[in-house]
Amino acid sequence: MKKIIMLTAFIMAVFSAKSFGQTTITAKEAAKHINEKVTVCDTVYGGKFISSAGITLIDMGGSHPNELLTLLIKGDDRKKFKAAPEDSLKNKKVCVTGQLIDYKGKPEIIITDPEQIKLQ
Repeated sequence: MKKIIMLTAFIMAVFSAKSFGQTTITAKEAAKHINEKVTVCDTVYGGKFISSAGITLIDMGGSHPNELLTLLIKGDDRKKFKAAPEDSLKNKKVCVTGQLIDYKGKPEIIITDPEQIKLQ
């Protein structure tokens, strides 16, 4: 009986760990994971700060308009970065963690904290 209880506990622990594990994907795979929290690892090809709208757009997996994933940094969240993210991340390989959303048919992650972006 003790062996059965220990085996059951072990199996439950394995399945719990898998369900809480973070999915790591490339920008090319992002469109298949809309509404999921993921980590996307790929190259930043460029970006731009649109001062009139107060937003920063970062292109991953390709240059605009062929980017595979857009990172959006809104208003005051941009101030949390030490340097302009559209410049400091360009041509760097990064991993970004966040909720993938669909914005006009393209995957996007909204960045609210620089800690969401890690250099590889």
